Amino acid sequence: MFSVAAIQAALASFQFDAWLIYDFRGSNLPGRRILGLGETPLGSRRWAYLIPAQGDPIKLVHRIEPGALDSLPGERLIYLRWQEFEAGVARLVANHRRIAMEYSPRNANPYVARVDAGFVELVRASGGEVASSGDLISTFEAAWDEAQWQMHLEAARHTDSAYARVWQFIASEVSATGQTTERAVQNLILDHFEQHGLTTSHPPIVGVNAHGGDPHYETGEAPIRAGDCVLVDLWGKLKQPRAVYSDLTRVGFVGREVPAHYAHVFAIVAAARDAAIERVRHATRSHERLPGWKVDQAARDVITQAGFGDAFVHRTGHSIGQETHGNGANIDNLETHEERLLLPRTCFSIEPGIYLPEFGVRSEVNVFLDDALQAHVTGGELQREVVRILA
Repeated sequence: MFSVAAIQAALASFQFDAWLIYDFRGSNLPGRRILGLGETPLGSRRWAYLIPAQGDPIKLVHRIEPGALDSLPGERLIYLRWQEFEAGVARLVANHRRIAMEYSPRNANPYVARVDAGFVELVRASGGEVASSGDLISTFEAAWDEAQWQMHLEAARHTDSAYARVWQFIASEVSATGQTTERAVQNLILDHFEQHGLTTSHPPIVGVNAHGGDPHYETGEAPIRAGDCVLVDLWGKLKQPRAVYSDLTRVGFVGREVPAHYAHVFAIVAAARDAAIERVRHATRSHERLPGWKVDQAARDVITQAGFGDAFVHRTGHSIGQETHGNGANIDNLETHEERLLLPRTCFSIEPGIYLPEFGVRSEVNVFLDDALQAHVTGGELQREVVRILA
């Protein structure tokens, strides 16, 4: 629930003078959520809302949409002409030095970057020093309340149980007819989600052999037979307002004895996953403020030292929220240098992988940090070995 007092306390904690939230035709979904304005864009004209670290908020709205921010406290400024808009922005930022905005220096993190460069230029020309609101977004948009945490746990029960059905289905089909297909497994998972009240932003990934070596493979009609390696990545959330995702990946082998090379690669990935989880737990024990990049590096070091660094081609994890890829800190020192902190009541994936021409291995779990920053790993027991799919 939106609270000026809570935001002002966070501004003081992160040493901001103000937070300027700006939106044009739905450009700033995290900002709207934080202000309690919902998912739907407000009108067709630009608006801005400034919350100072001390004092009362101020809102800037267009004359033909003067009620756009009536649900929010604070003085209202109304503009019509573009000159009045620019003067209004100058009025908002006056006497505030360090201003948080949905901005990412050098576009290092596009999940945060919801404000266009021109508006940043306007704020700077008005005397404001623009800084990233990334940690504020994590605090007020990526952090879950108790209801969301419980919805995640419920979703995690069903994403976890989907795997037992997947392995059994593959075994039965291969035993009965000699094969099944990636698409048939995908459809089975979607049916499982529907039966348990889950929805998903995209159908799950089912990749056999070389297809598992493509982290974003689009599931097709390839057959799955005895002797094949199978990677299954699935994500779902309850069909309820404000529900949050569970996102898991596991791997299996259709046969009774897993090939040594496949088992070896899996062991490295599992060790990297465990190193990342331990890095989070070490930070809790030592009361360390932990940015996401350090957790990525803990996993990446394990895979690199094992000789597979070039085959780990994505970040270790991403924020999880109402979208599969949420708006909090990612676990990333590859695609970006993630300096946002891992904050209380946020959730993220840990999913290192090794992708080779003949197969791919990824092990994905979710980690939720409670109020004391204790790490809760969700989605069932950690996968310790490649699943033997006994056909």
